[in-house]
Amino acid sequence: MAKIKPSKGAPYARILGVGGYRPTRVVPNEVILETIDSSDEWIRSRSGIETRHWANDEETVAAMSVEASGKAIADAGISAEQIGGVIVSTVSHFKQTPAVATEIADKLGTNKAAAFDISAGCAGFGYGLTLAKGMIVEGSAEYVLVIGVERLSDLTDLEDRATAFLFGDGAGAVVVGPAQEPAIGPTVWGSEGDKSETIKQTVPWTDYRSGEVAKFPAITQEGQAVFRWAVFEMAKVAKEALDAAGISAEDLDVFIPHQANERIIDSMVKTLKLPESVTVARDVRTTGNTSAASIPLAMERLLATGEAKSGDTALVIGFGAGLVYAATVVTLP
Repeated sequence: MAKIKPSKGAPYARILGVGGYRPTRVVPNEVILETIDSSDEWIRSRSGIETRHWANDEETVAAMSVEASGKAIADAGISAEQIGGVIVSTVSHFKQTPAVATEIADKLGTNKAAAFDISAGCAGFGYGLTLAKGMIVEGSAEYVLVIGVERLSDLTDLEDRATAFLFGDGAGAVVVGPAQEPAIGPTVWGSEGDKSETIKQTVPWTDYRSGEVAKFPAITQEGQAVFRWAVFEMAKVAKEALDAAGISAEDLDVFIPHQANERIIDSMVKTLKLPESVTVARDVRTTGNTSAASIPLAMERLLATGEAKSGDTALVIGFGAGLVYAATVVTLP
C-alpha cells in the first residue's frame, strides 16, 4: 500500500492585514422613515443604528470586494500573486454560478488562486477565517484572502417595519498567513436548523420567476426570537471560545461581535462580564447590519481609529441566518 506524503504547512496562522470598503452613499434614518411608520428615536432605541451605507450601480459585490481586498493585501505587506486562496462569504451575489470569488481573484491579479463562495449568513466571516486557517496549516496555500461582502439593500423590503432600517452594504477583507505561534484560536461553531425560519428569504427565487409572487424576495426575521437566541445562546458560545483559547474575559483587549443590533451587543457585554478596559466594536451605529461584512469592517475601523492596536487580543463572534454561529479569539494584525 502506497503511503501519502504528509502536508507541510505552517505551524500556525494569523491575520496579517485588514481592509474595508463602505459605499459612498450614506443613508440616515430619515430616508427609511419615508416608507415605514416609525421614528428616528424608535430605530435608535431598538437597534442603535443612525445611518447605513447603500451601494450604487457601480458598487457591485465584486467591486466592493476588490477595493477592500486591495487594502488588506497592502496592509499585510504582500502581493496579490502570493494569494493562494480566495474565500468569499455573501448571500447577495445573485449569480448562482460562477462563484464571485473567481472574478475577484482574477481582478486582483492572483496567480490562479483557489476561489470559492460560502453561504453562512452573518457567521460567514468566522467560517471563512476557520477554513483559511486550515488551508495554511495544511499547506494548500501560504496566504488566503477572506472576504465578507453584502449588498443587503437589494434584499431589503423598505415597507417591512421590522427590518427596513437594519441592513447596509459593504465589504471587509483580511489576509491570513503563516505564523510561528498561535494567533487564531480554536473555532466554536455550529448550527441550529430547527430555528431556520426565524431569519429567512421571504420566498424562493422560483416563486418570483414563475410569477406566483410579484414582490422581489427580501430578508425577513422574527425579531424577538432572534434577539433572545443571540443574547442568551451566543454569550455561551463566546464563553466557550474564550475557554477553547485558554483565556478569560479579563485577558481580552477587544470584543468584535457581529454588528446586528446594539442592544444585543450591550447584553452580551453584560453577560460575559467584560471589564471596562475592553474595547467594544459599535460600528453598527453608522454602518448598520452588513451580515458577513460586519466583523471585518468593524475590525478595520477600530484599527484605523486607534481604538484597537496591532497585537491586541480580540474575541470575534458572528451569528445569523441558519441559524449559524462561529466564535474565535484572534490576535489583531
